[in-house]
Amino acid sequence: MMRNGSASKGLDSNPSDDICPVCKSNRYLTPTLQFLINPECYHKMCSTCVDRIFTSGPASCPVPYCGKTLRKKGFHKAFFGDLKVERECDIRKRVGAVYNKRQDEFETLLDWNNYLEDVEGLIFDLVEGSKEDRSRAEEKLRAYKERNLGEIEANKRAGLEEVEMEKRRERAEKEAARQRRLAAIKEAEEEKMDVEKSRRDVLEKLASGEGDAREITEMAQKIVLKKAGARKTANESMSNGSRDPDLAIRGLKKKVAPTTEKPYDPFGGIDLTPSRYVLQDNYESEWLQDAKRNQQHTAGGYSFHEYYARTMFEAFSGLGVFIEDEVGNKPAPAAPSNIGTMTAAVAKPKIKQEFKMELDDVF
Repeated sequence: MMRNGSASKGLDSNPSDDICPVCKSNRYLTPTLQFLINPECYHKMCSTCVDRIFTSGPASCPVPYCGKTLRKKGFHKAFFGDLKVERECDIRKRVGAVYNKRQDEFETLLDWNNYLEDVEGLIFDLVEGSKEDRSRAEEKLRAYKERNLGEIEANKRAGLEEVEMEKRRERAEKEAARQRRLAAIKEAEEEKMDVEKSRRDVLEKLASGEGDAREITEMAQKIVLKKAGARKTANESMSNGSRDPDLAIRGLKKKVAPTTEKPYDPFGGIDLTPSRYVLQDNYESEWLQDAKRNQQHTAGGYSFHEYYARTMFEAFSGLGVFIEDEVGNKPAPAAPSNIGTMTAAVAKPKIKQEFKMELDDVF
């Protein structure tokens, strides 16, 4: 299937798009013919018909079965070839001029996303909705604009200020980049001149025989490096001092890096890593040899690693629990002293007899 722009234009082009529906002028006969549209009804007509019908004042749309009142200042040239896309873009601009809140005005990200969802639902009703949906959306848009006119105007001014600040920032960055290029060129030329001057001085000193040749050469290199560092420092301080102080925005919130959301922990942070043993990936067991050779045992998500983990947990469970500590920490029930003495006296012979039986019959 061809995706070429010319091919798709030739296949999808409609001959009626080049004909004015009012005066029937043809673009083929008049190559300079220009079509205009009005956002009230999006009916296309040539510029000659617009001048002829709407110059004297508002008039009804000449397209049959339309009848909407149009004004000449509302006509403009369509940016998109598809008028549906043009209409949706105009609706988005109109709704965006009313629902112009910014994300920093909301307390949470969920509130901001809910606001964007409501705006998209309103745009969808205006673009794709039925006649009742469009009328209901227009009424909602009008009521919101009347109720929040002050906030809308304040947000609009804030948006214009942000755009102007961004333009100034871009101009300042371009000017700073230009200054850096000029400074780099000047620094390269000065460095070249210093190297040339140092070379001449070294040759003169060597020719006169004053001092050691190695010391003269090293000293000349140090002088060249020192001058280059001084120029670099001066250029950096100049570039930092040439910034526009008006571009510094005060009162902004401190930027905090968003915390990465951790996965859900059903155990509430309890560390279940075994501390008395290290679980290995494989254990040699004669009971598992047949199961390891037969792949059917691992069907349905069964894993030998889970078997190893459960077996080791059961084997080591209870090793850290001591009965003496548990009994010692447990408070004894309160009872009268005479009852406790009588109970102990009665139970003492029985305890000795049971203990004797256990000693006589160990197995």
